[in-house]
Amino acid sequence: MDSGTLPGAEPDDADAERVVLHVDMDCFYASCERLRDPELRGEPVVVGMGYEPGETIGAVATASYEAREFGVDSADPISAALEALPRRSEADPDDPDAPDPAETAHYRTVDMEHYKSIAAGVKEVLHDCADAVREVSVDEAYLDVTERTSWEPVASVDDAEVSTESTASGPAERRTLAEGYARYVRDRIEREAGVPASVGVAPNMSAAKIASDHDKPEGLVVVPPGRVGEFLAPLPTEAVHGVGPVTARTLSGMGIETAGDLAEADPAELESELGERGRELHERARGEDDREVTPTGLPKSLSRESSLPPTDDVGTKRERVRALAADVSRRAGERECLYRTIGIKVVTPPYDVNTRARSLPGPVDDPELLEEVALDLLEEFEEDRARKLGVRVSKLDFARGDQATLGGFEIAGSDAEESGGGRDGDERDSESRSPGVNGTGEESTARNCDGQTSLVEFDAE
Repeated sequence: MDSGTLPGAEPDDADAERVVLHVDMDCFYASCERLRDPELRGEPVVVGMGYEPGETIGAVATASYEAREFGVDSADPISAALEALPRRSEADPDDPDAPDPAETAHYRTVDMEHYKSIAAGVKEVLHDCADAVREVSVDEAYLDVTERTSWEPVASVDDAEVSTESTASGPAERRTLAEGYARYVRDRIEREAGVPASVGVAPNMSAAKIASDHDKPEGLVVVPPGRVGEFLAPLPTEAVHGVGPVTARTLSGMGIETAGDLAEADPAELESELGERGRELHERARGEDDREVTPTGLPKSLSRESSLPPTDDVGTKRERVRALAADVSRRAGERECLYRTIGIKVVTPPYDVNTRARSLPGPVDDPELLEEVALDLLEEFEEDRARKLGVRVSKLDFARGDQATLGGFEIAGSDAEESGGGRDGDERDSESRSPGVNGTGEESTARNCDGQTSLVEFDAE
């Protein structure tokens, strides 16, 4: 099958509803490791840095769904991951003191060259299947496929028993050409690149992103025009594109708990409480998002944040900062960029945000220096209780190489994505929401919708 318009589509209709796909790879690094070693399929797999003997820094880059069932998540320190889920190599069914093999995982060190080669195959499929592709990170992208398909329902066949009911998840009742095309894209990625993906289909970007995270892994969720508000209504406010933990708490204080509540709220009151973003979030909760799928630019900074039970334990805070620094360093290396400024963020109870940064004489890519500076900045808060920590690099320099991702980066700004910080896609899930400070002073967190760590700006200079 070629990537042209499917039968029945009417791409020349200027009034046709847009068809937007959000493609979110499922545990991408772990999937790449399984592609190389099929014996890992169905097994808990943890991919990260710092597993080698003698390593002092390290963090989980991604954990398979099987590993997450044991509490291992992206950006966890290596020590925490190993405590929750020991190495499979340490298991011995004949040794009562050894870990139970059923409660261990396969650990793999990040191998970016391998992941780049797989991502290149995914990228080829995406660009062949869409005229407009917005590449967000190594494991997710938006596609505008309006010119390739449509929301037209699949026609019934008189002399054959062909069901026209939708077989996708979501509010779609009738099978549409858009559903078939999305299934084709998803299946082609797995067939040609060898890794699984989840796809959300909707008439706009924010709804498509929420849909792709709704039925993981290998999900296909279709939200037709006119059904977006209905689909969003029962979801928690954090599901709305652009709502992070701080905004969600603000909304909760206003008696707004669900996207439906947000859609019915007074936009003037929201704007008064949240600034300009209040009206924007109100529109998105109503299923309104007129952003176009366009190529992305380069970020202003890369950061990673992690929540933890409020603690003043110095060792715990330093260990978490080491893990975050390792993750940020890995992402900078993945994107082949240098940085001139290193910063940290410390959130103390109740929700006081403190940031510190140090500028360097010139651009560097030095994991040890990044950890050293971050820990040095943390010393100012040695006696403070912390509920969230973050590490950031900024004043980025991409001169040394092209972007080494599936496609690119979200530009730091109002239409980038703010992560919720509570899962992998995932961290959502990459978690993915708008970077930078919003109307409440809220900063973005750093996970994508599938729990693979993504990096965005968490604080304005």
